Amino acid sequence: MIFGPVTMELDLQKELVEQLEINDYFFVNIGGRQICWLDESTVVSWIIMAVIILLSFILTRNLKAEGKLSKRQLLLEMCYTKLEDFFKGILGEEGMKYAWWLMSTAIFIGASNMVGIFGMKPPTKSIQVTGALALTSIILVEFAGIRAKGLGGHLKAFAKPVAIVAPINLLELIIKPLSLCMRLFGNIIGAFIIMELLKTVVPVFLPTVFSLYFDLFDGFLQAYIFVFLTAIYISEAIEEDEPGEKLKKKAKKAKKQSKTKKATA
Repeated sequence: MIFGPVTMELDLQKELVEQLEINDYFFVNIGGRQICWLDESTVVSWIIMAVIILLSFILTRNLKAEGKLSKRQLLLEMCYTKLEDFFKGILGEEGMKYAWWLMSTAIFIGASNMVGIFGMKPPTKSIQVTGALALTSIILVEFAGIRAKGLGGHLKAFAKPVAIVAPINLLELIIKPLSLCMRLFGNIIGAFIIMELLKTVVPVFLPTVFSLYFDLFDGFLQAYIFVFLTAIYISEAIEEDEPGEKLKKKAKKAKKQSKTKKATA
């Protein structure tokens, strides 16, 4: 009688390990070490991107600027308008130039989180994928800050509100991508483990109900949280100077112009 529960526990543990394992496909020999350059999460990511690109071509064919619009175009325009309004509320007009990247990332993460419905392992349960997404997000945030304020102005922002907090603000360069990565990875891996446990313990009906939550609702929720936080970071990076600082800059600019006029007179 004792061996039954023990055997079941071992089988469950083995099943979870197999499902969580990322299969490696191709290796390259560097310095005598075999390094994988193509694994399962990469292949599934490519499949998802290919499907998204294909659907983009199909859904955007024969769009019209005037006249009677198809239901497909009306639906696309409604979805785009909703997303545009959402990001505009966070980023403002200045930050809308980065909305395309946020929208694309949301679609990719949402699709990656829900591929478990089709029997594939979500790429976002790989720490490499979530880490790469987080890293590109923070690179975009820093680029937006430098583009909006210049390199000097962006570096000065780390010393606000007082210079003593500069080390803490610099530490955020590591904390922000780490938090984005671990939040997405942790939620997806947690949902995946719960679903596998439910499939093993209660194999009929109940896993289907929970799949609607974990694979669909929670999957899109995590995509929303990821791009929402990234949009907040971009908004903070490109935010305009305070009124007092604006006046100081205008005064300095006027002073320089007056000196230039005197020199040329």
